[in-house]
Amino acid sequence: MKKERLRWIILIVLALIWGSSFILIKKALIGLTPVQVGALRVLITSITLLIIGFKSLWLINKKQWFYITITAFVGVFFPAFLFSFAITNIDSSVASILNSLTPLNTLTVGILFFSYSFKKHKLTGVVIGLIGTVLLIYKGTSINTNQNYWYALLPVIASIGYAFNVNILKKHLSDISALSITTGNFVLLIIPSLLVLYFSNFHTTFQFDQTTYLPLLYLTILAIVGTAYAHLLFNRLIKISSPLFSSSVTYLIPVIAVILGLMDGEYLSLIQFTGGVLILLGVYFTNRR
Repeated sequence: MKKERLRWIILIVLALIWGSSFILIKKALIGLTPVQVGALRVLITSITLLIIGFKSLWLINKKQWFYITITAFVGVFFPAFLFSFAITNIDSSVASILNSLTPLNTLTVGILFFSYSFKKHKLTGVVIGLIGTVLLIYKGTSINTNQNYWYALLPVIASIGYAFNVNILKKHLSDISALSITTGNFVLLIIPSLLVLYFSNFHTTFQFDQTTYLPLLYLTILAIVGTAYAHLLFNRLIKISSPLFSSSVTYLIPVIAVILGLMDGEYLSLIQFTGGVLILLGVYFTNRR
């Protein structure tokens, strides 16, 4: 399959998976704390990838482990907790919308730290996408006036971490397989996630009962499909495309998340629909030749 077609297929699949991840976090938080959701998500994913990709770890050299360690924390570990805490105070769809800042941050970080060049139409696409994002956020805040929007800063911080992650992967780790990178990321996070669970007294306070088994099921799906499999796809996408194209998946994520929110009983206004259309238009301008 040609790279041009393959990268669009991966982009759409990732949008569907990650677009549903926010509602899964919301469901998991019904019976689990934000700390438990973040740590268990990383731990379950780490075990899954260790089983699948253990042999691929031997393909990573010492210099590459340095960059894999950085991407593990800025692109996986911290965002897992930031989004968990954010969704306790703002809607999951709003969190996904704020995640759309990643392409702009990817462009900014690339220019400032990685000597990344861009064409005018790429910047135009980012701006159009951000206008759509602002419309979605504006309508969300007017509908949910009782929510604490200070927590909206957490997804913004996570998006900056994702921006560094994308640029580091493209510049320093493009010569090793997606499986090696992803497995390496999560293997490094096994001990940190265990430490977080231990110091949060998870082993003494958690009880498996009717209030926690469904949240655990949602979290397991999130970890295996929404994290392990999705990261493999994302690292593959980075290898066959540009950092900006890869990060533009976050433009599509809010569209999926809002649709799922609508199915979950949330309200979708005309302004939100318009914002979604602008986001898709931004993807087009960002990625057209």
